[in-house]
Amino acid sequence: MISVLLVDDQSLLRLGFRMVLEAEDDLDVVGEAGDGATAVRMARELNPDVVLMDVRMPGTNGIEATGQITATLPETKVIILTTFDLDEYAFAGLRAGASGFQLKDSEPAELVGAIRTVHSGDAVVSPRITRRMLEMFADRLPQDAEGAVADPTSAGPASHLTEREREVLLAIAHGLSNSEIAARLYVSEATVKTHVGKVLAKLGLRDRVQAVVYAYETGLIRPA
Repeated sequence: MISVLLVDDQSLLRLGFRMVLEAEDDLDVVGEAGDGATAVRMARELNPDVVLMDVRMPGTNGIEATGQITATLPETKVIILTTFDLDEYAFAGLRAGASGFQLKDSEPAELVGAIRTVHSGDAVVSPRITRRMLEMFADRLPQDAEGAVADPTSAGPASHLTEREREVLLAIAHGLSNSEIAARLYVSEATVKTHVGKVLAKLGLRDRVQAVVYAYETGLIRPA
């Protein structure tokens, strides 16, 4: 069973999420919280596998709560939930340690799939959010002395990546799962997992979500 903690300041939304999740044989809602501070306390008490975390809440918001939970419970995965398709929430959530980002109007099957995906160790970053993040960072890319966009693979940790590892990192940053990367590169999923592990180790990153953040912050992903 995958244990889930629901966090949202609207009780009706929590009820709706609970009904969706408890209809699944492998999901167990172990608690609910209506604000960030309560979510942090309950997460530490219940040690859930996955937390569905609202963004806008009174007091401690979802981003702050996510940071506190992931800092003390590294095995607990957090999926940020929001009504607003806004880039700053997506990026802030990922930087705080979230393993995924879903809109509240997602189909029930998408939400259930996201929970199973992050529990298995993968990441959930929707293509729509990925595009918004790219647009947001278009004017923040690293530049060289002449003002041109610098090549982040020419120096620093990324310079130690092989060409295939760079391909895998870019695919991760575009929101592809291991199986999707395997299909794109015509290799096995086990091979992709090996490459992902090497990428994370060489870049000193905790997980594939940090790899997404790294790719945007360093300019590995650039506007077309």
